Amino acid sequence: MGQRQMTREEWHAFVLEGTRTGGFAVPRKDGSPHVLPVWFALDGDDFMFTTGAGTVRGKSLLRDGRGCMLVDEEQAPYSFVKAEGRCAVSEDPGELLRWATVVGGRYMGADRAEEFGARNGVPGELLVRFTPERLFAQWGVTE
Repeated sequence: MGQRQMTREEWHAFVLEGTRTGGFAVPRKDGSPHVLPVWFALDGDDFMFTTGAGTVRGKSLLRDGRGCMLVDEEQAPYSFVKAEGRCAVSEDPGELLRWATVVGGRYMGADRAEEFGARNGVPGELLVRFTPERLFAQWGVTE
């Protein structure tokens, strides 16, 4: 395939392949970076995930709204998608449960989707819609 930029359709397929997680980074209150893995789904070009309102990530998103997502391939040829952008957060119970169920089904299987939706779509959790403003998607870094 060789080293080249991914098309929109290719980066969508890449980030949704299997159960790839994303590394989602936010700025701490002092400006230093904070990154942890996240389960996600896509809605158009937006990454959808949940996070605790009282966590470092949740507090940062409520305060600042900026984030960066990295989804990568852990074997040669080491392709990746990096997106920088802004987040909208919601505590709407219906949407939170709906997306927590979609994300849970992606990572744990359709037979456990409702279980993980009920676990992660609860009060105290935030539904995050991360909208990329800058996106870099590269195939075959080592080719």
